[in-house]
Amino acid sequence: FNSSQSDFRPPFCSLRQTDMKLMLKVKIGFTTFIAVRSFQNSPSDRSMATSWLSSLYNIKGSSTALAARITAADVLKNPTWPDKWPFSPRDFSRQDESTDTNFYDQPRLVYHIDDSAVQALTKYYKSVFVNDANILDICSSWVSHFPSDLKFKKSIGLGMNEYELSKNKQLTEYVVKDLNKDPTFPFSENTFDFVTCVVSVDYLTRPLEVFKEINRVLKPGGLAIMSQSNRCFPTKAINIWLNTNDLEHIFIIGSYFHYAGGFEKPESLDISPNPGRSDPMFIIQARKQA
Repeated sequence: FNSSQSDFRPPFCSLRQTDMKLMLKVKIGFTTFIAVRSFQNSPSDRSMATSWLSSLYNIKGSSTALAARITAADVLKNPTWPDKWPFSPRDFSRQDESTDTNFYDQPRLVYHIDDSAVQALTKYYKSVFVNDANILDICSSWVSHFPSDLKFKKSIGLGMNEYELSKNKQLTEYVVKDLNKDPTFPFSENTFDFVTCVVSVDYLTRPLEVFKEINRVLKPGGLAIMSQSNRCFPTKAINIWLNTNDLEHIFIIGSYFHYAGGFEKPESLDISPNPGRSDPMFIIQARKQA
């Protein structure tokens, strides 16, 4: 087994619903973890962060009561965002800091989530996509999981491995690019109706810049859909990702939308097909302001 070449579930990435509740009990909430570590020198900020979940869900008493109530859909309902970008450079460091083009040079024509999760994602796409749309799939690969019965005007993949992209029959064209090296998109503003990213946000070392680019290339009212499970290449995932759980991951992605600016309020959905029996699947999405 070579963990540098296989996507698997590290300790925090592996949490399913029952495990997530236990972790929340221990850690007293996903936002508490992020806010406390970011504002550990400010008692007032720390107190505000600690009470946020309880006030949001109107739960009094122990963290056990809180953990029993929270769901993925609740995470972004009414967050209190810190005034400034709360992450540090260390949060985006990785175990393997070598050039990403070397790591992704080897084609991987495999699914990175199980069949049930793939079907759930495709079903969700079908519920929001429309015919004749222009779609950009970032961090793309040999398959984008788009519904086969819809016809798009343009579907462009932006990814790391040219061979994988060339095998993606759902794309009308593709661009090979390392977004960690240069996070700018080679597309004009207001071009796409949808921007998608499948289980790959955890590899972005410059996410704020990438999400600003997502906003730039989306048409007004266009939708950015980030899908996430709990598998990853641990040596290439960012540090904060490996030290947080599924609900915290949703909060982190939601914060990218928030701090990038120009988006409506992000929302999170749990579309996991068989909780506890297949890979989980979460949607974190936001529309570009009209």
